[in-house]
Amino acid sequence: MIPLDVRLMNLCAAILFVGVAVAFVVGLVREVLRSPAGAVAGITIESGMAKVNALSLRANAVPRLSGNFVTMDLQSARASFEQVPWVRRAVVQREFPNRLRVRLEEHVPVALWGEEGENRMVNTHGEVFEANAGDVDVAALVRFIGPESQAVRVFEMHKVLAPVFSKIDWDVESLELTARGGWRVQMVEGASMELGRGELTEVRARIERFVRTIESVTSRYGRSVSDVETVDLRYADGYALRIRGVGRVDTAAAPMPSAAARTQQR
Repeated sequence: MIPLDVRLMNLCAAILFVGVAVAFVVGLVREVLRSPAGAVAGITIESGMAKVNALSLRANAVPRLSGNFVTMDLQSARASFEQVPWVRRAVVQREFPNRLRVRLEEHVPVALWGEEGENRMVNTHGEVFEANAGDVDVAALVRFIGPESQAVRVFEMHKVLAPVFSKIDWDVESLELTARGGWRVQMVEGASMELGRGELTEVRARIERFVRTIESVTSRYGRSVSDVETVDLRYADGYALRIRGVGRVDTAAAPMPSAAARTQQR
């Protein structure tokens, strides 16, 4: 049987050996991490983006990167690229032995967001983002107004309503979701509309009724759709409108293209 003192000596020797080995490994790792060989040698960018160039990425994203090839936090690196204007999404991957590969997705604007003068827009996912509006043709974009938390809802409403208005050759200039939950539209052709409250299907039904009957209504007074100045759809059984040169017209709801009308000249 091995004496107790010998066993204790062997145990101490084993512990000492393990400690030295661990210290050696830790020191070696530290040296490797501090070594220039561990630095990121380059970044490969995969992007079809038209509004972001290498100079912009070098100035806005690269200075925020920290660590070397091994220690770099890829989630933090991704966030650094996504802070660059016009970048919606970034995917950052290590590419051995010492490079990064970054795939970028660009915001595609479909609308301006907020009041005049704001540099915020809405992309094809209904997300609000901030970028230089001077980089796009602002005149070609519709304007959305409302609580930012409802941006997707406003975006979806416009997607459904715009084709309905196109049946009478009207284009949406601005679409607003008011603080009270009502929908309001300004048309490029000049007419302003109160659409009332409700979800997409309810509002669409009211607009389809309007589009289906408006030409018949205006023709009764020798006018065309282009002469409509204001429209109020907040009625269960019809709508009210003002026609240039005529005044106010109240219509009764009708399932057929014709609609009875009564006028109050002003």
